[in-house]
Amino acid sequence: MAAPLLHTRLLGDASAPASAVKKLGASGTGISDMLALENDFFNSPPRKTVRFGGTVTEVLLKYKKGETNDFELLKNQLSDPDIKVINFLLPLCTDIILLPWLNRSKTVVEEYLAFLGNLVSAQTVFLRPCLSMIASHFVPPRVIIKEGDVDVSDSDDEDESKYKKISVYFPTLRHEILELIIEKLLKLDVKQTCGIKQLTTWGEDEETVRETEADPERPGQMVHPVAERLDILLSLLLSYIKDVCYIDGKIDNNKTKDLYRDLINIFDKLLLPTHASCHVQFFMFYLCSFKLGFAEAFLEHLWKKLQDPNNPAIIRQAAGNYIGSFLARAKFIPLITIKSCLDLLVNWLHMYLNNQDLGTKAFCDVALHGPFYSACQAVFYTFVFRHKQLLSGNLKEGLRYLQSLNFERIVMSQLNPLKICLPSVVNFFAAITNKYQLVFCYTIIERNNRQMLPVIRNTAGGDLVQTCTNPLDTFFPFDPCVLKRSKKFIDPIYQIWEDMSAEELQEFKKPIKKETLEDEDDDFLKGEVAQNDTVIGITPSSFDAHFRSPSSSVGSPPVLYMPDQSL
Repeated sequence: MAAPLLHTRLLGDASAPASAVKKLGASGTGISDMLALENDFFNSPPRKTVRFGGTVTEVLLKYKKGETNDFELLKNQLSDPDIKVINFLLPLCTDIILLPWLNRSKTVVEEYLAFLGNLVSAQTVFLRPCLSMIASHFVPPRVIIKEGDVDVSDSDDEDESKYKKISVYFPTLRHEILELIIEKLLKLDVKQTCGIKQLTTWGEDEETVRETEADPERPGQMVHPVAERLDILLSLLLSYIKDVCYIDGKIDNNKTKDLYRDLINIFDKLLLPTHASCHVQFFMFYLCSFKLGFAEAFLEHLWKKLQDPNNPAIIRQAAGNYIGSFLARAKFIPLITIKSCLDLLVNWLHMYLNNQDLGTKAFCDVALHGPFYSACQAVFYTFVFRHKQLLSGNLKEGLRYLQSLNFERIVMSQLNPLKICLPSVVNFFAAITNKYQLVFCYTIIERNNRQMLPVIRNTAGGDLVQTCTNPLDTFFPFDPCVLKRSKKFIDPIYQIWEDMSAEELQEFKKPIKKETLEDEDDDFLKGEVAQNDTVIGITPSSFDAHFRSPSSSVGSPPVLYMPDQSL
């Protein structure tokens, strides 16, 4: 007789317990036993189960015909948090979650979404399947046709609807979506950077190349798993940028401007304050290649960041790093733009020196003059990469322009930028300017080497003496991209470092003397060289050691260090 009591209690009939107690008493059951049973029952939590007529399929068929009673019962019981879902119901609910609902009527969609909300609220076990189902609709569906043992996809399908994404049909969310994506990419990029030995100079050692080279068993893929994931996602981002900006093979200026505004804000917020990211910033490099106006706007934006004293020094220095790396590496920037940027930078450097001449801070100090040194390095780095273009055509006119920049005053100043800038940049700048008798840097370099204070640290193998070769904490954000998929977007627009030919190496070994110049512009060169300058050559031994590009270099200049005679 206890069964009716339990059954009615499970069904939630509030009036049932009293009548059931009377029946139990009439049947001869002891009052004490009855009371104990009732107390145990009422003190225990209710246990519910799902009860509805027929299978889920039958309920849905009835609902389609207009019979809604069983469907409402099913929906209400599934959304009841006190119901313990029977195991056999789990796969049925999974089937409901996977129902094609996007193309149904508005009423069906609203009912379906309400059902999902109730289901997930009551049974959190369905949260992951629901989220996976919703996220799957963000990606265009792919039709796979099996021909024998080969799967043929519809990747060449020209159905334009498959390229829709949320950011296209809901543009007000695009900025937030892109920011979230780039933030995640940046974390992967920094993580991958931390897992690979990084140099503070241009070259890349064998370890870096080994970590990022293609997998021989999977051509075109990265060996490093994080790099592989980053490569896939970054290539998708670059593809998206092109799809937004190009319509029928032609650039859409308005859409590109809108996208540029979104991306430059994200760049300021995420990329500019981040040190040592290697690849994510190439989305700006790629976008700027679409039209010169965007490249110039990017440079102007960075220039304003660099010269604004209200910005933190670290942001100003990062802006200088981006300017130098962008001018050096962007193949799509014409010579006239490069010269205009050099004029801006060099004039600002001279104005900075004018303000320091009579000040008490006119001495070499990174903490005081970090943005100045960053701008110097941007100028030196750009000059090293672009000097051939600057001197091509009319050599006399090119030399006149370079001499008008007055590198000598910058190099000889009390702030001593050659001591702060990277040795690799300084050595190439010194060699090239020495060749063309623009400025002679080796006396200053040797003096700086003698004054360089060693840093002693205790290691497992004993004390190690090092010198600080990167006091500015410099990095070049557009150093070569080594991600296999992404670099296909970048390589056609990227200026690689061209190793010197054997003839050029021999020329750099020779000190240039005024009386041995054979160029047709001899008279011009002789008249412009300062009489008090001493021409210092490069010894063959030190030259060979520091100007030979390593075999593992990936499109970058070699690592260069001047020998420290004081050690």
